[in-house]
Amino acid sequence: MGKNKRLKSSSKKIKGGRGPGKPKPSGISKPSSKIQKPSSGMPTKKHKQTHHNIPIIPFSPRDSILLIGDGDLSFARSLIAHHEVKKLTATVFESSLQILQEKYPQVGENIKEIEEGGGIVKYGVDATKMRAWTTAKGGRGDGVMDRIFFNFPHVGGKSTDVNRQVRYNQELLTSFLARAIPSLSPTKGSSIIITLFEGEPYTLWNIRDLGRHAGLEVERSFKFQASAYPGYKHARTLGVVKGGGGWKGEERSSRSFVFVRKGEGVKQGVGKKKKEESSDDESEVEGEGEDEDMNEDFEADDGEFEQRRGERDDDSGSDDGQDEEDEFNGVSGDEDEPLNQDWTETR
Repeated sequence: MGKNKRLKSSSKKIKGGRGPGKPKPSGISKPSSKIQKPSSGMPTKKHKQTHHNIPIIPFSPRDSILLIGDGDLSFARSLIAHHEVKKLTATVFESSLQILQEKYPQVGENIKEIEEGGGIVKYGVDATKMRAWTTAKGGRGDGVMDRIFFNFPHVGGKSTDVNRQVRYNQELLTSFLARAIPSLSPTKGSSIIITLFEGEPYTLWNIRDLGRHAGLEVERSFKFQASAYPGYKHARTLGVVKGGGGWKGEERSSRSFVFVRKGEGVKQGVGKKKKEESSDDESEVEGEGEDEDMNEDFEADDGEFEQRRGERDDDSGSDDGQDEEDEFNGVSGDEDEPLNQDWTETR
């Protein structure tokens, strides 16, 4: 019994081992502990991620820039203070400085820096009715704007009807595009830039289709990074909400769409393949889309558009005693929480 135990123990010790005098097997080497470096032609994941974090600025300091519905004017201030834009016209929907200050108490500081930097602030501008703009002192005339921005357009109000909200916002953008095009400089590549939150219901607006029906095409789209505009704060349509919590629109995933006149973007067949729009794709250069035609309901003339605005006003005051801003604010440049079937969006 003791002998068998000793034999078993001895067997374990020599199992898989090399006896004395046994040569080392050829062709077998100890695996290297060093990690093989990728070739120069293969970028590392870290390099790719760094590239994706570089913000895209769709303008130059020399451009003539028009901002529609700039809310508290913090975006305009950042363009002048940090991007050294010299020819800037910023507009707001509110009819006077007093009304604007009631909604955004800090706006006075922004206006001061804009005007000291040579910028112009205009009140009472409705994106659906505006005429052609210029950088001249009077602010109106033949189109000479190199870039026209409409950041986070939304009709405002409160509704749980997703289809109705989608329709109203499509009508808003259709009217805006029709009136913005005459303000574009004839220089090739002059662009209209619209920024929306990602995900539903904003993807339901079919922003590419709206542009296509206006005679435009998407030259490119890219992730909007608020950090590229120091001092910019996402302003709600209904103004500063006391006790509204710590929600910050500038921290939500957003995408900017750069529209140019048809024929001035990517040539047919180039960049045709579309990627899913998400924050993971830093930038997409796009050809003219293959999307289905937009429903004729969204090509409403001014009379029909005004009628629908009235219908919206009549239908939007039915929530349980909650305060509601029911103005048709088409130029406020901001949005609140995403809208779906289960909750109400308050603007």
